[in-house]
Amino acid sequence: MRVFVTGASGWIGSIAVDELLADGHQIVGLARSDKSAAALAAKGVEVLRGDLDDLDSIRTGAAAADAVINLANKHDFGPASNAAERAAVQTIGDELAGSNRPFLMAAGINPVPGRSSTEADLSPHHGPDTPRGGAENLALSFQDKGVHPIVARFAPTVHGAGDLGLIPMLVTRARALGFVPYVGDGANRWPAVHRSDAGKLVALGITKAPAGAILHATAEEGVPTRAIAEAIAAGLNLPATSVTPDEALTHLGWLGGFFALDLPTTSTATQTLLGWTPTGPTLLEDLETDSYYRS
Repeated sequence: MRVFVTGASGWIGSIAVDELLADGHQIVGLARSDKSAAALAAKGVEVLRGDLDDLDSIRTGAAAADAVINLANKHDFGPASNAAERAAVQTIGDELAGSNRPFLMAAGINPVPGRSSTEADLSPHHGPDTPRGGAENLALSFQDKGVHPIVARFAPTVHGAGDLGLIPMLVTRARALGFVPYVGDGANRWPAVHRSDAGKLVALGITKAPAGAILHATAEEGVPTRAIAEAIAAGLNLPATSVTPDEALTHLGWLGGFFALDLPTTSTATQTLLGWTPTGPTLLEDLETDSYYRS
């Protein structure tokens, strides 16, 4: 199968590409930089130059593919990022319409008050002015237009050596503050998944998931944020300190509001559907290594 992948050289995409190549698939990877292009070519990936804003390149890649995986994201989650994500999903969906070709897109976890989120919980975000441009619901709507959409919701921390995501942001802020903040009693939870397991899920999802499937890339249902803060504190030899929600925003900016969320999320249905069994280290095991604290 010829698979077009945006974000092919990224944190999750590079693992997914390795898994797909090992299974004998032909990969076309969207590459923004010379460095990314060289890394993909060295693996035997066909390189298509462009980025998330280059809709012509995205359309070209999708048109010549048997399946499409969209993992690229600007990761600032502001209006420009939301608009780019929605435009890319719209472009891919329009190109695949009527073909019944698989289209897997990355999405985020949505909190469900009072209980753990499951794959059956639909995203409340519709329209371009909602978080991530409402791209998840947009992608799923293409099932009615002859596309085989699959949504993969990733834990807020996809961890491992070399991580550049939310946990390293917490580490950087903690160094500047001289302590590691957590909100209230720190009982609110973040789901987590190791990078290796996330990449495997993508490769399984694009080949096995039925149309309209929602997948949860969460190996741990929820790690208490106090435990996360205390693990970082041990790694940095700093105290972990409880703060109020307002203080969290002052100390951490937008990340403070996100770190205050309770986001427990199960992946039981995903594991059963795909035969996916996470085997990577836990988040706290990774935080015991020095990979998050090298300056």
